Amino acid sequence: MSKIVMIFASMTGNTEAIADEIAEGIREAGGDVTQKYVMDSSGSELLQYDCILLGAYTWGDGELPDEFLDFYEELDELDLSGKKAAVFGSCDSSYAEYGAAVDTLTAKLQELGAEIALDGLKIELSPSQAEKELCRQYGVRFIEKLKE
Repeated sequence: MSKIVMIFASMTGNTEAIADEIAEGIREAGGDVTQKYVMDSSGSELLQYDCILLGAYTWGDGELPDEFLDFYEELDELDLSGKKAAVFGSCDSSYAEYGAAVDTLTAKLQELGAEIALDGLKIELSPSQAEKELCRQYGVRFIEKLKE
């Protein structure tokens, strides 16, 4: 089975709740995932894994959260060719840029050669019960994409 890492930032717990549900879906589908906070991670760690999930809330007018900035800069030195990836995050529709952090991270992974296995998952603030199921299904679909 592929080695999967999930690295995320969560200020209010919303993105962490999404991460936990996605991880549950991965486990339900027979996968295993290492979950880490971005502050406890370095970009180079991604090279140790076959598959990458990144999660971030969008800050301000569409920026990555401050705690993601060093990690993001470290990515510039990596070649992620051959790795499958996906991005998720909590969003707030009261801002002009909805979920821009998800788009920024997806673009960076593509730029570095990763294959984007699933479209970015954007959840408005804290996931509802229905959205928690959507997150679990995202994890299941991620595992299914790895088998293709």
